[in-house]
Amino acid sequence: MVPDGIGDWVRRRAVKSRGHLAVIFRDVETSYDALADRIDRLAAALAARGVVKGDRVAYLGNNHPSFIEALFAATSLGAIFVPLNTRLSVPELVFQLEDSGSTLLISSSALETQASGATAGTRIRRIIVEDGGTESLSAGTEAYEAVLTSGELGAELPPVTLDDPAVIIYTSGTTGRPKGAVLTHGNLTWNAMNAVIDYDVRGIGERALMISPLFHVAAFSMGLLPTVLKGGTVILQERFIPGEALAAIERYRATYISGVPTTYQLMMEDPAWATTDISSLERMTCGGSPVPLKVLEAYGERGLSFSGGYGMTESSPGITALPAHYAMEKAGSSGLAHFFTKHRIRDTETGELVTEPGARGEIEASGPNIFLEYWGRPDATAEAFTEDGWLRTGDIGYADEDGFITIADRVKDMIISGGENIYSAEVEIVIAQLPGVTGVAVIGVPDERWGEVPHAIVTLAEGASLDVETLVAHCSERLARYKVPKTLEIVDELPRTASGKVQKALLRRG
Repeated sequence: MVPDGIGDWVRRRAVKSRGHLAVIFRDVETSYDALADRIDRLAAALAARGVVKGDRVAYLGNNHPSFIEALFAATSLGAIFVPLNTRLSVPELVFQLEDSGSTLLISSSALETQASGATAGTRIRRIIVEDGGTESLSAGTEAYEAVLTSGELGAELPPVTLDDPAVIIYTSGTTGRPKGAVLTHGNLTWNAMNAVIDYDVRGIGERALMISPLFHVAAFSMGLLPTVLKGGTVILQERFIPGEALAAIERYRATYISGVPTTYQLMMEDPAWATTDISSLERMTCGGSPVPLKVLEAYGERGLSFSGGYGMTESSPGITALPAHYAMEKAGSSGLAHFFTKHRIRDTETGELVTEPGARGEIEASGPNIFLEYWGRPDATAEAFTEDGWLRTGDIGYADEDGFITIADRVKDMIISGGENIYSAEVEIVIAQLPGVTGVAVIGVPDERWGEVPHAIVTLAEGASLDVETLVAHCSERLARYKVPKTLEIVDELPRTASGKVQKALLRRG
């Protein structure tokens, strides 16, 4: 039986694009037929180790061919792929592994310490991605290449449909705990179709440079999957380093890159910017927040323009796209609804839908790319949808006379720092554990490089003290580094509503 899910994409591409280049990594080139062979072997090896349909297979590592192989191998078995953010602390990783119920972890050897700490005491079997031999493997682990080559071709695959779960991606939680958004094979397929149509992704000849981490939904769902769907070439950078990204564009003649405003700004500020040949670029997509005018102008001087967009993990992630030819005319806008996605705006006070240009309200979205559920969180899932099944985004926006959406504010208390989403409640819970802290609010403050960074405002018990060094040390042990507040402010009291809720709007205004 031929599966309907994304796990079969590379196998189909191996027939349609035999001999064509699928992946470039560290100057090693892998064709679609060779990649399909490796994926099939890994799938068989995972099945031999007990992975069955519905199991969760986690991955912890930087951009590497093993991410692609593990994604397609796991989903071809009907297993659910769980990509983990490499920047998370061990306690954060432990929570996500336990919450998802993952039974197998594929990890980079460079992150073995994190993996060991996160899996200690669990039943997870770790497979370490090794570039060399097996001498350094710790007890209970297996070498990735040895596991892959042990797989026997021809294994029977279970039926997989578009309605089956494909991945779980964790989003920061408004109540302090991340939630696992379940994206189906259909969600990812339709999102890839949206990207192919609205960003004009090509097939043979397309060279997509992955400068953002594949564990982010935007990188793998808006970059990797559409490129594979069309039969283009994926160029992997292990991690984002501005100068290396520029060099890779020139060396591999990249045609397509996707990032956030911070990554594009860091490239234009790099010493190699003026001398690097980036003329091969045909399309650049940018999400997370609108592209600053100075970045638009810098790339415009090189004959390049951006396709912007707006979305969230729960929409796989695309909701809107801003065509490149509107980048300057509609600067600041997030664009029009993706081809197979719809949006509408609801007044948060009256509950009525609004259609007048400039009328603000919460953006709601609908379409086949909208997620299935939060893993194990039926109450949170119910809260995420309207009575008629539209996704509540939690973002305030408005449409102009041409229908272009602009994001104006957030209903959810979220900070976006360098493309990473930070919910302040998660950080506040950690800070509240410090001795002497009687109240805490975390807000985003402007930062030239990262867009926003967390700023902590606390009240203290009489006689207590707290300095920024203690705050940072405490948070760094429990949170990913990008979530740790950069600055601290001690106040006598926090402004609160009659019900006791902190009025963060007043804090943001100073």
